[in-house]
Amino acid sequence: MGLLGTAAMILSFDVVPEAIDEHDDWHTHEHFPERLAIPGFLRGTRWVADRANTRYVVLYEVEQLATLTSAAYLERLNNPTPWTAKMMPHYRGMTRGFCTIAGSFGAGLGQAALLIRFKPAEERTDSLREWLLSEALPQLPSMMGLASAHLFQSAVAPQGTSEQRIRGIDKGMDWAVLVTGYDVARVTDLIDTRLCEAQFQRKGATGYAGGIYRLEHSLTSAELEAASPVGAPASVAGRQSQ
Repeated sequence: MGLLGTAAMILSFDVVPEAIDEHDDWHTHEHFPERLAIPGFLRGTRWVADRANTRYVVLYEVEQLATLTSAAYLERLNNPTPWTAKMMPHYRGMTRGFCTIAGSFGAGLGQAALLIRFKPAEERTDSLREWLLSEALPQLPSMMGLASAHLFQSAVAPQGTSEQRIRGIDKGMDWAVLVTGYDVARVTDLIDTRLCEAQFQRKGATGYAGGIYRLEHSLTSAELEAASPVGAPASVAGRQSQ
């Protein structure tokens, strides 16, 4: 299994161009450590568009779905740091999904990723899931250039929080497929062939939105604990003023 835990949060968004440099600094040195210090958060990865309509995808792998509605997580969302409050208005087009991991094949995360967001037609939900889990995804990790393939299903709607009120209303997410690999060209080929929009439509999917991303930053809770046993957020709190 290539992912940690049994659930995940997937975010897709843009940031206004003039804020990108500071956003990436904040996201790397404050935001990721803050999130990965929350009990149940296992790994965060930030991906940047190579061929996609939105610049960023962020994936948080968590122990269980309840982690995403826990008091510890909501406490952080409702009490943003000054730097977080400064960055939130720069977000655009946030899509945010709290998902169960319906299927995971292969191991590890490659440097390139294909993310496909879509919605199953109500009468074809079961057949679409069967196609993805039995035919489309299991074979991919063994192919040249690829490493892992995963199916996510939205399971609970995120609550409104102080962070969301600052940046604006988030859009929801239904299902998503994530395929990662070490060869960008071979990952990209999937969006034009095996996992193209026409193929998903034939199998009963609507609202197809696919994009190719490259891995920009990754942090696990174990790495955070090893670097700062008492919790990294406090250690980076002064970085904004440097």
